[in-house]
Amino acid sequence: LSKYENQITIFADYLEDFPDTDELVWILGKQYLLKTEKSKLLSDISTRLWFTYRRKFSPIGGTGPSSDAGWGCMLRCGQMMLAQALICRHLGRDWNWEKQKEQPKEYQWILQCFLDRKDCCYSIHQMAQMGVGEGKSIGEWFGPNTVAQVLKKLALFDEWNSLAVYVSMDNTVVIEDIKKMCRVLSLSADPVSESPPDSLNASSQSKGASACCPTWKPLLLIVPLRLGINQINPVYVDAFKPIAACPSHHHVSTEIREQQSTKPPPKDSSGARASGSLEVKRVSFKTGDELIFLDPHTTQTFIDTEENGMIDDQTFHCLQSPQRMNILNLDPSVALGFFCKEEKDFDSWCSLVQKEILKENLRMFELVQKHPSHWPPFVPPSKPEVTTTGAEFIDSTEQLEELDLEEDFEILSV
Repeated sequence: LSKYENQITIFADYLEDFPDTDELVWILGKQYLLKTEKSKLLSDISTRLWFTYRRKFSPIGGTGPSSDAGWGCMLRCGQMMLAQALICRHLGRDWNWEKQKEQPKEYQWILQCFLDRKDCCYSIHQMAQMGVGEGKSIGEWFGPNTVAQVLKKLALFDEWNSLAVYVSMDNTVVIEDIKKMCRVLSLSADPVSESPPDSLNASSQSKGASACCPTWKPLLLIVPLRLGINQINPVYVDAFKPIAACPSHHHVSTEIREQQSTKPPPKDSSGARASGSLEVKRVSFKTGDELIFLDPHTTQTFIDTEENGMIDDQTFHCLQSPQRMNILNLDPSVALGFFCKEEKDFDSWCSLVQKEILKENLRMFELVQKHPSHWPPFVPPSKPEVTTTGAEFIDSTEQLEELDLEEDFEILSV
């Protein structure tokens, strides 16, 4: 534990929150022995980027809300899911954050993508305004599937991270479609080693002529699910366990909502869902039948880059006691997230899913090799041909109405 001695003081106040047992705990695919590795476990949790409600940022769309408190919780969960994928892409799953320590430049670039500014590609501004194309007004609460669709579209403008986001439809993951989307021709230069755009907004300029070669575009695979009607069906509890134990290079996160009431969530005077009516959670790790999560329902003040271009990042890491909940308190609407940096990672994920996750009679989702013949043809998503930057492209709802960003075909569950 010598490597983590400097963090023991930080965690001393809540080490006793976890039982002193020989049980294994999983954090995004990495296992820890609870009895002997608590400090490592808590260090891993604090390393995850933690996005919460913020206030006093520039009004969304120029005249919209300057805080997302009460409605942006699921958007923040989506940010956490995507941020973990980017951390795995650029820094690896074993990278560890330490308070007041100098971090890799890629870490600062990733964090800047999520700042609450309209020119940052995954900001609350960009997500809220892209949600208009999904039928969600600015300030309206999103569900897991809507967030996934928004991230898929925003990723098209993010050339530095160069991430393919696949959102399964009709509870089915199609291997053929994913490979068609991720096998691309790219410049021979490695984009990871290059600097990102100056503003890290939602678009970048062409890198010029260079030799092209086939490559695999890193994949964020999101599987939206409905595991019950008004509450989660208990038969799915055991199905979550092998998912929590997926290898660390696959597991990103699980967006979940705590079930508090079967009644529709109340709305405030602005029409947004009231804070706390549906608690939104992000699974971090699982012990027994409990989930331990990072909660976005903390309102913090807007943080921007400093004069030296760095970001004061302490409020983007949770140094408080992580919360726990029983898995049966889950809302049945969830979204699973997995990351595959290389094609071999995706192939091994498919093999693992077939052997461990889909072996039960009651499956949470399906994994098929070929595109179903009764479905419309699969068309890989592509960036719309516009002359503006991505940030300008979705800077107003009027522009969203003028351009059709929907997929040519979409399979919906009945």
